[in-house]
This record gives sequence, structure tokens and C-alpha cells, in this order.
Amino acid sequence: MIDNEDYNLRLAKYIWTILTSQPIILMSWGVDPKTVKTIELGLEFHVQGFKHTGLVKVTLNEAEDLFVVELIDENGKTVDTTHSVFCDNLVAVIDSLVERTDNYEKSICEAYGIATKPELCESDTGQPTQ
Repeated sequence: MIDNEDYNLRLAKYIWTILTSQPIILMSWGVDPKTVKTIELGLEFHVQGFKHTGLVKVTLNEAEDLFVVELIDENGKTVDTTHSVFCDNLVAVIDSLVERTDNYEKSICEAYGIATKPELCESDTGQPTQ
């Protein structure tokens, strides 16, 4: 029989493998590698995303054999919980909770004062430059 500590560690490694399968998306969340830790039935880590800064907890609901994703703010309060997440949708679900908005590229440009492509091609009159 596998002890809980070994089971939790193997489960955390499995979840981390899923998340690191899309490293660019994972990096966009601002994951602090020092905060990644094994928890009961899962994994926890701190993010500094566009939409959420705080902890992300990913745990396995053994009865469903599906994941639960919890967002926890900097004060330790659970602010969102998503149940019944399939492993092949885990990265997309976390990305939608932590980082991605409907108009993501535009939102990022506005938040960080980055000029968008059309703005780069317009003069101060709003007319395209030649």
C-alpha cells in the first residue's frame, strides 16, 4: 500500500507535468517556483497573473477522478473554485482564471502602456503613416 505522503508527491508531480506541458502559458501566470509545494491530494503555487494574484490550489477529487482548481487571495480567502476539470483542460481553466481576458492582447497593452500595432502605424492625426 502507498502511504499518503508518497501518493500526494506523485500526484503533485503529475499535476506539475500537465502544467509544464504548456510552458509559455505557465510563465504568463508569474508562477514563483519557490512556492510550488505538495499538498493533500494535489499541488499549490503562488501566481502574479493579470487577473489573479495569490495562490492556486489544484487537487484531485478522487470520487470523480477530476481536478478542482481553487484561487486564494493574498489574505487566504478562497475567491473562486472550479470543479470537475479534466486533465487535458487544466491549463486552459487555470489560464482563464489567472491570466486570460476576452480581449487579452488589448488588455495587456492598456495595462502596461504598450502601443498596439495600429497605433504604431498612425500619425498623431490618426491617419496611417507612409
